[in-house]
Amino acid sequence: MIPPLLRRNANFRRYFIGQAVSLLGDQITLIALPLTAVLALHATPGQMGALMTVALIPNLLFSLHAGSWVDRRGDRRHIMLVTDVVHGVAIATIPIAFAFGDLTWTQLYVVAFAAGTFDVVFWVAYGGFFQTVVEREDYVAANAILNGNRGFAGLAGTSLGGVLVQLLRGPYALAVDAASFFWSALLLGRIDAPEPKPEGDSGGVLEGARWLRNNPILRADLLGVATINFFNFMFFALFVLYASRHLHVQPAVLGVVLGVASGGAILGSLVTGRISRRIGLGPAFILGCLLFPAPLVLVPAAGGSHPLVIAFLFAAEFGSGFGVMLLDITAATMSAGLVPPALRSRVSGAFMVVNYGVRPLGTAIAGVLGSTIGLRPTLWIATLGPLLGMLFLLPSPIRTLQDVPEIAP
Repeated sequence: MIPPLLRRNANFRRYFIGQAVSLLGDQITLIALPLTAVLALHATPGQMGALMTVALIPNLLFSLHAGSWVDRRGDRRHIMLVTDVVHGVAIATIPIAFAFGDLTWTQLYVVAFAAGTFDVVFWVAYGGFFQTVVEREDYVAANAILNGNRGFAGLAGTSLGGVLVQLLRGPYALAVDAASFFWSALLLGRIDAPEPKPEGDSGGVLEGARWLRNNPILRADLLGVATINFFNFMFFALFVLYASRHLHVQPAVLGVVLGVASGGAILGSLVTGRISRRIGLGPAFILGCLLFPAPLVLVPAAGGSHPLVIAFLFAAEFGSGFGVMLLDITAATMSAGLVPPALRSRVSGAFMVVNYGVRPLGTAIAGVLGSTIGLRPTLWIATLGPLLGMLFLLPSPIRTLQDVPEIAP
């Protein structure tokens, strides 16, 4: 059944369809790129950590300035459209180079850095674009639809990605992601939604950071989620390598397990609205912050027969997928309600510079620890560490937030 919001809101429908295909391609790349490094270039733990770090560094370098530039320029839709096109071109160079026998680590690093940069610009623009195609009373429903879309993309894309890697070899699977960016750009070009005009200088590059510092709800949100993401990206940097080499899971099997486990994300997107109405928006967010990382302890705990190992991986990803939907939908709703229109991209940029900036630190430390103390001990640290995020969340006003907050000063 088509959700009512998609039926009555044509602009949101176009955005949703464009992102549906783009996210499918992203999920293929999520497994195809690390498997390309492992299978085609024989990656070491240090190289896997370095690849993930290079892809994430642009968040640390460019988020603040990208947010300021987008707020001043406006026209977020065209900015997102252009970044989709150049992102697709960058990804397409990998299968082309592999076809000619010229794929190198240098190219992987350059493309990862470029793709990370385009992601920064796209998402800081999205930070102010979402509200132009969705009414305030639809924020929770729209975020649930978009994140459910992401869950379905994980279900189909990761499974398809693992099969494509095994059948076509990793780099050729990346061509699907390249094509998906062009599709997203095409649909963005068809959206007809007036955007508020830029309001000129309202505090400069750091104004978004100052606003975040002074808002107790999003400040606690940022500190808690950044802590979780630091450890989660330690986990993410080494998970494929650990599953492939130490748990002896074949690429196709790994893709199918991760894809089917994405059903947890779909389930989470379907019930988040109900949970947030029952216990409150803020408590639902805190619950998501717990349920997102906690199940991943089953990965370093996995052992025994091969079917048992697969069951552990499935349970870990299913539970984590449910938790991340609960977290992401409620977090996006809080942000959409709170942030003033004139600062949306700058606040997004400031949020990203911390929340995404800790991620390359996590992947870099994962590479170092994986090479020194071993993969499994590092994964234990990466899966237990996120509980420290609760130290920021439990004492904050988020704990008593019941509904979509009003725009803050």
